Amino acid sequence: MFMQIKNERENTKYLTLPKSYKDVYPFKIGCTSFIYPDGYAQNVKMLAPYLDEIELLLFESAYTSLPSKNEIKKLSLLSNEFDLSYNIHLPIDIFLGDQDPLLRHHAVETIKKVFDLTAPISPSTHTLHLSYGEADFEKERIKRWQERLYNSIEQLISTGINSEMISIETLTYPLEWVENILSNFNLSVCIDLGHLMLQQFDMESVFNQYGKRTSIIHLHGVENQKDHLPLDRLSKKKMDIVMGILKRFNGVVSLEVFSYDHLKDSLTYLEKLW
Repeated sequence: MFMQIKNERENTKYLTLPKSYKDVYPFKIGCTSFIYPDGYAQNVKMLAPYLDEIELLLFESAYTSLPSKNEIKKLSLLSNEFDLSYNIHLPIDIFLGDQDPLLRHHAVETIKKVFDLTAPISPSTHTLHLSYGEADFEKERIKRWQERLYNSIEQLISTGINSEMISIETLTYPLEWVENILSNFNLSVCIDLGHLMLQQFDMESVFNQYGKRTSIIHLHGVENQKDHLPLDRLSKKKMDIVMGILKRFNGVVSLEVFSYDHLKDSLTYLEKLW
């Protein structure tokens, strides 16, 4: 994913979006903080006049990769200036279900650190990957992974984190695999519609089941088994389903693309169909 983002952003000019989409939809419309080849604050400064919320991508857990306290302060000032909110995508290089207890402990500590760091900007949610990294889908292996996840989430919540502020993202497996964790700890859900399409899961069924506890939807195009593309790459059939879901949603919709052109095309296409 990092190389894809790098390639898409390499030659991006600092063009502004053609119009504002603030307060246009019954949901908050946003995008990622990786649209321009620059830091978090500069991306937000360029995007804030045009969108309701920005998804801050904190993909890497290394201390040097996270925004500094000074940058968080800048983001807070921009939020006030432009009536903008944020959501956080937690690091994707941490694994709460790992077989190694040290790596699980590191994951818990990292999430707590990011929560504390970003508290001044009052994120709407913190999206978390509960990645399944096992070699096969044997029932006992899945069960042990689920048990490790459960224990890790329990440790995480014991640090004082509000469980509803964590949204578990749909990935490569059915969300039912972590249903027990979602229910017992009162976690929220991030429905990534692109991931559902890529895995050929039924988008409408997933939304019907988890829509009430969904705080954020990740939306992007999918074509030829490649995701994070502009929305106009979606077939009419898929886009009709997407629009039906969006008509029933009033949380945050983040266009999870990583370049100006993909963002502009997605916003234009969504507005046209709306």
